[in-house]
Amino acid sequence: MSPGTEKAAPLDRRLLAVALVVAIGAVTPIVDMTIIGVALRTLSDSFDTGLSTVQWVITGYILTTAMVVPLTGWATEAFGGRRLWLAALTIFTAGSLLCALSWSIGSLIAFRLVQGIGAGLLGPVGTAIVARAAGPKRMGRAMSVVGVPLVLGPVIAPVIGGILLDLVSWRWIFLINLPIGAVAFALSWVVFDRDDKADTGTSRGRIDVRGFLLLCPGVTLLVYGLVNVTSVGALTSAAFLLPGVTGIVLLAVFVRHALAVDKPLLDLRVLGNVTVSSAGAIQFLMNATLSGAMMIFPLYYQLARGESPLIAGLLLVPQGLGVAMTMPIAGRIVDRGRPSLLVLCGIPLLALGFVSFTMAGADGSYLRLGLSLWVIGVGAGCTIMPALTTAYRALSPQRIPHVTATFSILQELGASSAVAVFIVVLEAQLAANGADPAAAFRSVFWLPLALVLLCLIPAVVAWRSTRPRAAVPPERELAEVDS
Repeated sequence: MSPGTEKAAPLDRRLLAVALVVAIGAVTPIVDMTIIGVALRTLSDSFDTGLSTVQWVITGYILTTAMVVPLTGWATEAFGGRRLWLAALTIFTAGSLLCALSWSIGSLIAFRLVQGIGAGLLGPVGTAIVARAAGPKRMGRAMSVVGVPLVLGPVIAPVIGGILLDLVSWRWIFLINLPIGAVAFALSWVVFDRDDKADTGTSRGRIDVRGFLLLCPGVTLLVYGLVNVTSVGALTSAAFLLPGVTGIVLLAVFVRHALAVDKPLLDLRVLGNVTVSSAGAIQFLMNATLSGAMMIFPLYYQLARGESPLIAGLLLVPQGLGVAMTMPIAGRIVDRGRPSLLVLCGIPLLALGFVSFTMAGADGSYLRLGLSLWVIGVGAGCTIMPALTTAYRALSPQRIPHVTATFSILQELGASSAVAVFIVVLEAQLAANGADPAAAFRSVFWLPLALVLLCLIPAVVAWRSTRPRAAVPPERELAEVDS
């Protein structure tokens, strides 16, 4: 039976429960991160300090997250996915309580670092748990169950944050995490199979100390350098060059080390698989595209159209709805056919949506822009999870934690680098088009369009690498790709 006509195995109640529990736990850090962005001005006023200091509430969180992500592959094998997931939930929830009790901006920044440790573990570990539980034939639909809340979270978070800040206190943007974390912990304790051999920690081994000392500081320093880029002048500053170059050197040395030892902290040999490396390139480019665009979209509505932050956030809802509507359908298609073909359909839709914004002015139709955002959402729903599933289906369950950690690092670097580049280009364009900010944004919107078109290269490579071969059973094909 060909992949295109293969009947997808049904989602049983246990797998559905696992996916829903992971979604509940993993969505909290995403919502929390988005709400913090809305609350920066309030925090500045409450602690009577400048925004340059308050922004470390976000920067410190990002850096801590980047530091722990490389550990997730080894830690999942060493301690088991269930144990690591429960520990991450505990750390994040405890960090949220500490943040709500903060008495100074310094204590808040310190407690956000605690939150960042939990957040950095939750996403990769949760994804690995779902992928292992689903198996290759049900992975598309299982991932779509996880993906819908993760996409809707950033859409509704600004509205929730605005309500909490207006009606109660900034402390409630952290307190709201406590009941969600408690529920997720209780459900995880009951739903996750503690007898699963992959989660018992039987494969525990010594940590790759040299790899740890190279990879974790390397990722953290590179991300730190990128988040310091807030203007064109910052590209030549020591705050960017010193940590950025140091991070790149450490990462280069780690790559050489990881390819030379038997059990590296992060198994980069999986990237020798063309399907996996192509999916990784898509993850990097897509996260760069969407992260950069999500920074530019609200600024466009505020600076070029004169809207308030709340209205700007509401105008972005169509994109989240487009992803949420598409993911369940995409999951079914992925499990019945070849996900790489769906990716090739999603990329043109993304490009079409961004083309509309390259022509946006100061008085363009909100209906047209809303439809364009919805098309971008549909394209993203056809691209992100299917590309991830393409890689997971080509691997044995034992390698999934390492691939998840690798992809998480690529996503983090893609987002950080795109935001830095987009900020620099936007500042330059606003300076050149001071009287017409809409013209500045039209120029900047060519950046995500270019990144989307660049995605076509790895997408075509992934499609060619997963084309069915005559007289080769699917089970044998997966075994050959994994080898």
